[in-house]
Amino acid sequence: MTKAEEISFGYLLSDVTLLFRKHFDRRAVKFGLTRAQWRATKMLYYREGLRQTELAEQLEMEPIAVGRVIDRLQAAGFVERRPDPKDRRAWRLYVTDQARGVIADMEEIALGLRKDATRGITVPELQQALDVLNRMKDNLQALDGGTSTEDGEA
Repeated sequence: MTKAEEISFGYLLSDVTLLFRKHFDRRAVKFGLTRAQWRATKMLYYREGLRQTELAEQLEMEPIAVGRVIDRLQAAGFVERRPDPKDRRAWRLYVTDQARGVIADMEEIALGLRKDATRGITVPELQQALDVLNRMKDNLQALDGGTSTEDGEA
């Protein structure tokens, strides 16, 4: 009998992620936004006023990488930096009217891609797959916390 750890699935997860990225980028190219820029814009749309470090945490990205994304978004007119009234050294991030104008279109692209990706998959099947992936994520995050589930040890 095969054990779960003997089944190789990392490449499949990577392939699915890469395909999602490729197809999203193809569909979103008309807006001039990369995936990272779209994620940042969407996060700021729903949580305006975040600091760059807070945005980096939310996106699970390095602050320096988020800084480059914000620089590009600001140059393109999608995001603006405003001084933090409580800290002269910090900036708060806000979306512009230009960004607000493309949010619905970008959401439609994401929905269409999810629809295409889940064709022939039932909601219970997808929910089970998501549950398993979330458990894997939890297991891997636990490794960062110094806990080990190897051989039943905690």
